[in-house]
Amino acid sequence: MTSAIRPPRTARLYVVCVAVGLLAGLMSGLFGVGGGTVIVPLLVLLLGFDQRLAAGTSLAAIVPTASVGVITYAVDGHVAWLPALILAAGAVGGAQIGTWLLPKLSQTALRWAFVAFLVAVIVSLYFVIPSRDADLVLTWVTGPGLAVLGVITGILAGLLGVGGGIIVVPALLLLFGTSDLVAKGTSLLMMIPTAVSGTVGNLRRSNVDLPAALCVGVAACATTAVGAQIAKAVDPFVANVLFSIFLVFIASQIAVKAVRGRHQR
Repeated sequence: MTSAIRPPRTARLYVVCVAVGLLAGLMSGLFGVGGGTVIVPLLVLLLGFDQRLAAGTSLAAIVPTASVGVITYAVDGHVAWLPALILAAGAVGGAQIGTWLLPKLSQTALRWAFVAFLVAVIVSLYFVIPSRDADLVLTWVTGPGLAVLGVITGILAGLLGVGGGIIVVPALLLLFGTSDLVAKGTSLLMMIPTAVSGTVGNLRRSNVDLPAALCVGVAACATTAVGAQIAKAVDPFVANVLFSIFLVFIASQIAVKAVRGRHQR
């Protein structure tokens, strides 16, 4: 297996990585996601990253980003610790499956999978009706359900380079009926071990650009707390609509890349 071609170390690369990190951190805190939906497509579109390398680099950058987000949400009691651990336990194993599959898939297949993933998220955002009062209660049904959700999330994390928040947050709202703020805080916590596990697997397969990941991750930490504070003040439905519009743009750009890549074969 050949390693992915890495972009040259230029001033532009680091400037773009910082800008991507600042935007990803804001989105992470605001929506409870790791930032992969911002980092992966922008690394591909702006810096010409290989899709595999972008996915692995994004997953590594999510570790510090999510850590800052968890602290911000935990201060106000918006983290369900035990459910997050259950989600993480399933996700760690799932992440290894995802990273194992990553080098076995074609560039075009990965791009279309990412587009399909984003479309599913866009649709789900319009069915989420957040409540600031609902809690995440553990039962004999929700416990195993959280474990299954964790495994699915982990596979997507390892495969697509996302922390899983854009799956976990809507799922906790729709399937488990929890508060949107608790869903976001819990999502950020569970994705930390998931991202660490996926990054270890990606490092073994040379699917991570560590300097770029560090640059993106550190920059993201500067705006994650800001995003979390905005999340507490903004109307949840308005935030969902704005996020869905952004995802439509990202999905369309990646789809164009996938079509071009297929025609170039």
